[in-house]
Amino acid sequence: MAKTNKDESKTTKTVKNAHRAWDEEAKMGLLFVLPPIIGFLLFTAIPFVFSIYASFTNWDSMTDLTRLFSMDAAEKEYFYAGFQNYKELFSDSDFWKALWNTFFYMIGIPIGMLWAISLAVSFNKPIHGAKLFRVIYYIPVVSSIVAVSLLWKWLYNGDFGLINQFLKWAFGVKGPNWLENPSTVKPAIMAMTIWRGVGGTALLYLGGLQNLPTSYYEAAYLDGASGWRIFRSITWPLLKPISFFIVVTGIIGGAQMIVEPQIMAPAGGTDYSAGTIVFYIWQRAFGSADAKGYACAAAWVLAIIIFIVTALQFKFSKENDNYLE
Repeated sequence: MAKTNKDESKTTKTVKNAHRAWDEEAKMGLLFVLPPIIGFLLFTAIPFVFSIYASFTNWDSMTDLTRLFSMDAAEKEYFYAGFQNYKELFSDSDFWKALWNTFFYMIGIPIGMLWAISLAVSFNKPIHGAKLFRVIYYIPVVSSIVAVSLLWKWLYNGDFGLINQFLKWAFGVKGPNWLENPSTVKPAIMAMTIWRGVGGTALLYLGGLQNLPTSYYEAAYLDGASGWRIFRSITWPLLKPISFFIVVTGIIGGAQMIVEPQIMAPAGGTDYSAGTIVFYIWQRAFGSADAKGYACAAAWVLAIIIFIVTALQFKFSKENDNYLE
């Protein structure tokens, strides 16, 4: 009987020690996850919720938030705008121009993908100097976007830019003022974004190509399949998950483009022919002292558009697993 009590006491002590050790580990774990949780609440969750509230107000970022509960009737009537910001937004021609410009720039996504997969196929072959060309094409991806935009702005200059100089020397024609002409500014900026991003896209495709099973290719060669047939029926279907990722991230990233038009076409270009939706939001948020609520409304319209487009891509895309037609 004494032995049984002793064993029970020993077991109880072991359990208590285990609980104490778990409590200490749990406290240490909570201590480690506390900083990112606080950061998420302060810089993501709270601003996220507040931006919804601000989109229905005439908030100017200078109003003391503690005064929101002590405003008189006249101040409240002015401050709480309701859906007025959204009504003004949808009636603003610059907003629709910015939205159209943003979607126009996205035409460069499939163009860049075709160029990138061509490069990836070339880089994947045992060609002398292929590694050097990989580095050369990837340099613009890691270069400063501001520096790249300034470089291309100089190339597009209508008076002394190298592009117009080349057109004059090679074909005897006078090139347009690319960034000040409404009909050429969007294609010009789009060409720059394609050039800058093709190296990163090619790297993704190259990684996919180097991990494809060789058994499919061996069987195709034995059957006498041509190079185009092999690419269409084997390579491209197996790379569809990568293509899907590139399209989704490209659309999300393209919808948030701001630096290129901000540097290459200040003020949105002639007749607002180059400004993107994020550039429009930035102008309204920081170009006016009392339009922060209006900018929040525009930002939420953009967020809803991105969400809808992304959801449609997932809904109507084919299966992302590797398969062959």
